[in-house]
Amino acid sequence: MKMRHVLLLTGFAAAVAAASPVLVRAQDPAPLPSDGMLRTMPHGIYQCSLPGDAAGRAYEVVADEEFRIRTASSYRDKDGIGTYIMRGDRLTFTRGPKKGQEFRRVGTNQLRKLDKGEPTKLLCTRLGGSR
Repeated sequence: MKMRHVLLLTGFAAAVAAASPVLVRAQDPAPLPSDGMLRTMPHGIYQCSLPGDAAGRAYEVVADEEFRIRTASSYRDKDGIGTYIMRGDRLTFTRGPKKGQEFRRVGTNQLRKLDKGEPTKLLCTRLGGSR
């Protein structure tokens, strides 16, 4: 195929895609962090917990916060499936039930939840083995 035809077809495809109502998104993504190298977290189930106290348990599991990191920068929790982006040490859920939530990577298999950029007490740790 001649280069002229390739360019014409490419331009036509771009115009059709831009005008197509089928491509309208039902959900806007969360704002993306703009600094740091793109990364991913190890796949697996992340159990989230809050610190306990000296008189009782060392930590208290928060079952509603649990999620599973999957392939293709996706995750699943009890409410559905979504996507995330990780730049540097900051993970942001961009779609799905956790959209807009942010975490900071604090270990190979650990994430600390952030609230308005500040660390909270909630720590999510990847569990070993399978469940």
